Amino acid sequence: MAQVSAASTVLVEAPPEKVLAAIADYSTVRPKILSPHYRDYKVLEGGQGAGTVASWKLQATKSRVRDVKATVDVAGHTVIEKDANSSMITNWTVAPAGEGATVTVKTTWQGAGGVGGFFEKIFAPLGLRKIQDEVLANLKSHVERESR
Repeated sequence: MAQVSAASTVLVEAPPEKVLAAIADYSTVRPKILSPHYRDYKVLEGGQGAGTVASWKLQATKSRVRDVKATVDVAGHTVIEKDANSSMITNWTVAPAGEGATVTVKTTWQGAGGVGGFFEKIFAPLGLRKIQDEVLANLKSHVERESR
């Protein structure tokens, strides 16, 4: 099994602390920024930052649905989601950039072995980056609108 990862970055014209707060807000902001690939989104515990537990179904492809139950932690400027149902970990990292901030979302997991794993390592990151790009674009729009 090989590690598979996908990452995307966006520049947000808002202070880093506002961006980080928006990312860590699983109750109000997160449902607004998710793409249509996410369904059945629920906050199970908490809702703000570390200690939050949320669940959703991620429809990565027509036939591939991942049932996610994420426990959230925060380390500095990074919000970390660990999936209880798989090896998937997603890091949302905020860094200052001029008067705004960059947000990089990186998801990693242990891929399948054999031929299926070979194709997963090639194609899964491409599809996931498209989903990440859409969520980051929604985050950017939301935070910039709220910061005006």
